[in-house]
Amino acid sequence: MIPAASVPLIDAFGRRITYVRMSVTDRCDLRCRYCMAEAMTFLPRSAVLSLEEIAAIADAFIARGVRRIRLTGGEPLVRRGLPDLARMIGRHLSSGALDELTLTTNGVRLAELAQPLADAGIRRINVSLDSRDAERFRHVTRWGDVAKVLDGIAVAKAAGLQIKINMVALKGINDDEIEPMLRWCAAEGHDLTLIETMPLGAIDEDRTDRYLPLDGVRRRLEDRYTLVPLLERTGGPARYARVVELDARIGFITPLTGNFCAGCNRVRLTAEGKLYMCLGQEDHVDLRAVLREGGPDALDAALDRAMAAKPFGHDFAIERRAPAVARHMSVTGG
Repeated sequence: MIPAASVPLIDAFGRRITYVRMSVTDRCDLRCRYCMAEAMTFLPRSAVLSLEEIAAIADAFIARGVRRIRLTGGEPLVRRGLPDLARMIGRHLSSGALDELTLTTNGVRLAELAQPLADAGIRRINVSLDSRDAERFRHVTRWGDVAKVLDGIAVAKAAGLQIKINMVALKGINDDEIEPMLRWCAAEGHDLTLIETMPLGAIDEDRTDRYLPLDGVRRRLEDRYTLVPLLERTGGPARYARVVELDARIGFITPLTGNFCAGCNRVRLTAEGKLYMCLGQEDHVDLRAVLREGGPDALDAALDRAMAAKPFGHDFAIERRAPAVARHMSVTGG
């Protein structure tokens, strides 16, 4: 059992870090156009943290007051043994040391893994779904089959998992699907979160062509629906509203039109053990090296160094056209 945190993780700006997103792989079985280039070079498997190392790092964070952990990728469901890792970390749920263990997935392999993940203690997942139209989904993902994702969502719902749909808003591609997606989520009992595309990593297209500011999307939704702002949070940057007419909840993640850095409560661990203190900056601490050289006891001091180095915020600016950082979202973890 992990003891209650005696020294919480607090950065130089007084922000308490209670949420960690842990990437278990940089690999993905899709190639979404706004996220990756079609031809990607992934980490050699020897460079990736073992499941036991990821669990040890999770233990260190939990001991310092982290209350929420999200498993991400790449696509986490392509990592062999993921349910085993979920059980390793999930054991802290029953002790009360951890409030929540969640997962973000593209849903392709969800049908086969939803029940094992639920058995491991996961109760809530995010599923990336930018379109329910088969041809459009295939275009965005380059080769994805939306039927597999929709089947996986249905299996996950039957397994008792609460589902939030993540939809990246893309001008000229899926902007006409936002309201239908909201209505579908409401009918299915899912939350919907809309996300502005972020300038991370080089891709094969110009992101400015597809950038859709969510402040305008929200205004258009408010022409048809009553959106009541909600105070509740799920640990991340989304700001939620209740859609009264649909009895639904919608979230907005706006790194470009509504910077949320002042309230940042999170850090991200890559699959190779680099701890990034900000999604849009290069500052990081190599926890893999620390763990392999000094063992779990050495992690505590490394986390202190990370807090001292955490920057105030990102520097995203879509109009620059060049990525804010060279690494792709799949490297850092969504």
